[in-house]
Amino acid sequence: MVVQYQGEQYGKSTTFTIRIIGNNLSKSSSNYQIDLLVGDQQLPTFTTAIHQSLSNCLKEIYLFRKHHGINFNASSEKVNPKLVPYDLVLFNYNKYALFMA
Repeated sequence: MVVQYQGEQYGKSTTFTIRIIGNNLSKSSSNYQIDLLVGDQQLPTFTTAIHQSLSNCLKEIYLFRKHHGINFNASSEKVNPKLVPYDLVLFNYNKYALFMA
């Protein structure tokens, strides 16, 4: 799943891309990998790129954004149309974590 936002980092306008890769290891558990790109450069995240829940992935991005002066414009959200519908439902349910105060 790929989601893009327009925003700024330290006052400079740029595009942010979040890639979320869900790996269904078994019927009872999933792992999610996140990549945060500014323009076309991938940024390192704080702890790990693999999480057991999508909510934790998005909270990780929120913390990284807060620490590095990154602001997303929520109304500029573009979701790649080629995705698993369940991923979109899960993302929409958990994306509040990206915009916490």
